[in-house]
Amino acid sequence: MAGLPKAELHVHHVGSASPRIVSELAARHADSAVPTDPEALVDYFTFTDFAHFIQVYLSVVDLIRTPDDVRLLTYEVARDMARQNVRYAELTITPYSSVRRGIDDGAFMDAIEDARLAAEKEFGTVLRWCFDIPGEAGLASAEETLRLAVTDGLRPEGLVSFGLGGPEIGVPRPQFKPYFDRAIAAGLHSVPHAGETTGPETVWDALNHLGAERIGHGTTSAQDPRLLAHLAEHGIPLEVCPTSNIATRAVHTLDEHPIKEFVAAGVTVTINSDDPPMFGTDLNSEYAVAARLLDLDERGIAALAKNAVEASFLDPAGKAEIAAEIDTYTETWLAG
Repeated sequence: MAGLPKAELHVHHVGSASPRIVSELAARHADSAVPTDPEALVDYFTFTDFAHFIQVYLSVVDLIRTPDDVRLLTYEVARDMARQNVRYAELTITPYSSVRRGIDDGAFMDAIEDARLAAEKEFGTVLRWCFDIPGEAGLASAEETLRLAVTDGLRPEGLVSFGLGGPEIGVPRPQFKPYFDRAIAAGLHSVPHAGETTGPETVWDALNHLGAERIGHGTTSAQDPRLLAHLAEHGIPLEVCPTSNIATRAVHTLDEHPIKEFVAAGVTVTINSDDPPMFGTDLNSEYAVAARLLDLDERGIAALAKNAVEASFLDPAGKAEIAAEIDTYTETWLAG
């Protein structure tokens, strides 16, 4: 699993900041409550519930105050991905959080694009962006995120999709329909979070109102057999993040995780790490969890990795190249 070439589709920009990166950013901004000691961050990243997770997450967001901070974070996240043999990743970015803190929107775009190009050249890891509405900030954040995503001369070259994150409770999905409609009309793919901390009705809302092509988490989809059948029939993948679901108390234990029900229903499952350092995990560890829960052998793990490649928004030639790498690696491993 460690050496297997992989793609990742549900991983957050700020949430991927390792203790090393967070401590460096906290040291730059001494007025922050975030610890500067990487060891102290382990306790700081222990969450009591989803609301507490959001509180801690936003405190780390507050460390991203300058274009240099943005560039550092993005480049170092790519470095950490490359160490895990991640060949391609769609990184969820919430530009609203940075722009409203005073970072010039053009400078923000330049920072992420400069890091993206450098990472591909130096590490061989291809990054693409999902611009994400922070649902807790309301419709004003949706309008601003859309502006940043579709404005000519501002929209970054690496942008492929439009998302919706943050808390689901008290943040109904249908209100964001006009923004998703406009993003889709501008050529972006729809990838909202849904069904993480609310029931399957939120997933239906994401499908029916937001035109979702993939579902972030979708954990409670297992409660609705008709929904599972719909996801399977229409080939709508779920971005599954097992350890995240435990850390935020969305699922009580890994053995209770519904990933087995998803696969049994014929739903395409992709494995992702969400906010890996905050949850004490990484993508390799998530594959190990999935392999245990699904009782997979090497070929099964490789097939799971290829699910993410196929469900990505990478171009066909890029998909074929990574899929071939996975096949070659797997056959070489088995032969050895």
